[in-house]
Amino acid sequence: MNWIGWLYFPTRLAWRQLVFDRTKLVAATCGVLFACVLVFMQLGFKDSLYASAASAPVKLDGDLFLMHKQSEAMWRPVRFKRSELMRALGNPAVTEAYPLYLGLAPLKNIQTQTKRTLMVYGFDPDSLIFNVDAVKNKHTELRLKDTVLFDEYSRPEFGPMRQLLDAGENVTEINDYKITIIGLFQLGVSFAADGNVITSDLNFMRIFPRRNLDDIDMGVIRLNSGASVERAQAELKNHLNEFVNVFTYEELLHYEKDYWANTAPIGFIFGFGTVMGWVVGLVIVYQILFTDIVNHRNEFATLKAMGYEHGYFVRVVFASSFFLAVLGFIPGYLLSLGLYNLAESQMYMPMPMLISKIITVFMFILSMCFMAGLLAIRKLKDANPADMF
Repeated sequence: MNWIGWLYFPTRLAWRQLVFDRTKLVAATCGVLFACVLVFMQLGFKDSLYASAASAPVKLDGDLFLMHKQSEAMWRPVRFKRSELMRALGNPAVTEAYPLYLGLAPLKNIQTQTKRTLMVYGFDPDSLIFNVDAVKNKHTELRLKDTVLFDEYSRPEFGPMRQLLDAGENVTEINDYKITIIGLFQLGVSFAADGNVITSDLNFMRIFPRRNLDDIDMGVIRLNSGASVERAQAELKNHLNEFVNVFTYEELLHYEKDYWANTAPIGFIFGFGTVMGWVVGLVIVYQILFTDIVNHRNEFATLKAMGYEHGYFVRVVFASSFFLAVLGFIPGYLLSLGLYNLAESQMYMPMPMLISKIITVFMFILSMCFMAGLLAIRKLKDANPADMF
């Protein structure tokens, strides 16, 4: 028998065996579908978590970034002295060094007067360290006292800010301090903050009266054109105090994502949920395949007595596993696509359905079904012609 027959005949038998009992087939497909959706959603939430964690660092325009080594992430910074940042200017490759101030504070909804916490970014408006067009266009106005820019992608609980600004209602409070919203920009919410506000460093100090300009949360460094980022980083690490981390742009993104993946419990929860989806699907598919083998044990024994080898039945079981994986994955993908859109509309965080994710989940489901098949084939040993007849 050539390889086509070697594969075709057990595959055909597996398909007919599955479709013979439509009710059982639907139940098996729903089990795989459930596992597929669970894995898709867990991976989607995890990717959304990482994307939102990197949303602020992505918008920073710099070559190197200083943070205290005790800072777990940008939203939980440990302050250090501004003089440490200024020392970086002693390196000939460094052209500019600007401080960045970070703080969580409640903003009062203009309409409802309710308060909700957001992240406040304070910086020198002339530094243009935020690579956001709306911020660059408003940097002159941000020098004015008590002015801020509001993140249009913040959660709706802060109020319909664009409509309010168009109606001339732009005065509210942050941390019980009256401010004027002079425009909007686009950044996006995260698991740490439901919204964002950008203001000048002086206005930041007015919003947080217990802070001072000498204690900074982060430093943004720009290098000369053509300067080696790696060399400048190594030199600054040797020159600055040991409690300061010197990150490149890519390292800062990785540092933010690593906090949510390994330090914050939510990263573990999403990873654990993915594994549990795999286990649940494995159990369901195993039960279906196991029941099929038990129900057709006499038929398998008859075929063995006719001369069919054990490998033939192994191929039948694995073909059934493959069909279940495909039949469960297709509707699972379509359902997950709709759930992604629903989650984006409710969380206000991106959940892209990438090709790489689709392939990953399919291989994940395929491995789940094949593992179930591997466990189920042990029951084939019971289909012994000598015991049956």
